[in-house]
Order: sequence, then structure tokens, then C-alpha cells
Amino acid sequence: MGSILIKKANFEDIEKEWAFVRDMPEDENGLTNAWHGISREDFEAKALPDMLRFERGENLSDWMVPETFLFLWEDDTIIGQFRIRHYLNDALREGAGHIGQFIAKEYRGKGYGTKGLALTLEVARTIIPEEEIYLRVNRDNLASLKVMQKNGGRIVNEDDEHYFVRIKK
Repeated sequence: MGSILIKKANFEDIEKEWAFVRDMPEDENGLTNAWHGISREDFEAKALPDMLRFERGENLSDWMVPETFLFLWEDDTIIGQFRIRHYLNDALREGAGHIGQFIAKEYRGKGYGTKGLALTLEVARTIIPEEEIYLRVNRDNLASLKVMQKNGGRIVNEDDEHYFVRIKK
């Protein structure tokens, strides 16, 4: 592994952010990407400003909470995206929780998810008011479950489709 760091979405890295977001699936294991296939122009005019607006909590739909978009970098390459929802509403408390994560396919199984979640948790602990960080993972996504467990996660509940994981703040 090269130098690994996490950076908030920003205009300085727009070219690499755009290419990464454009190529992320629309929905993979519950992490949605409304901007799959987006043009460079639309990314600059709409998607990136939206990411920054979501972080500030400006003009959000009633069901949304502020959300910080982070990119996981190895040297000068983006290899993942993590999202921190700043606090829980009823839907998030019973659903997706505080953090969403995505690692590009070619980087999976190499420890990047574990390192990326560790870095994301450092940031999340400065934002999230709850005593525990809530995460949800599809039952068939054991790799993501292991990433959470390696970062102190414990399964507190499950249903037919998901494990519900908590990590101490």
C-alpha cells in the first residue's frame, strides 16, 4: 500500500472525483450513487456542489440529514468513497445508519476498506452526536461485515436481509 488518506469532496480534485463517481455503480450493496454515468459538465455544475451543500445541511429534503462525502486516496488515485451522515433520523436509525462505504472492485480484498473505514471513523467521531456509530450491511456482503468488525463493530441485530452493526464512538 502506498500513502493512504481520506479527503472531503472538493473542487481541487474535481477531475479524479468526477471519473470515480461516474464509474461507481448506481446501487451496490445498498450504497446508491445518483450520479452514475454523469457528464463532466453536470458533475461540476450539479453533483459536486450538491455534495458540498449536503455537508453544510443546506436546502435538504425533509427526509435527509447533513452528509459528508469523503474520498479514499492511495497516493494520487481515488480507490473508495465513504459517506458520513451527521446524525440519525428515524429512517436512518432503522436503516442505513451513519456511514456508507464503497471500494472500487480492483482494490477489494486488500485491506483498503478496513483502512478507509478507520480513517472515516476518525472524522465521524468529531461529527456524530450519538454514543455509537450505526452501520448496516447486507447479509451477503461478508467482506464489508469483516471490515466493520475489524474496526470494532459488533452485530446488535439482524433481519432477513441485513446485519445491524454498532461501533463505539
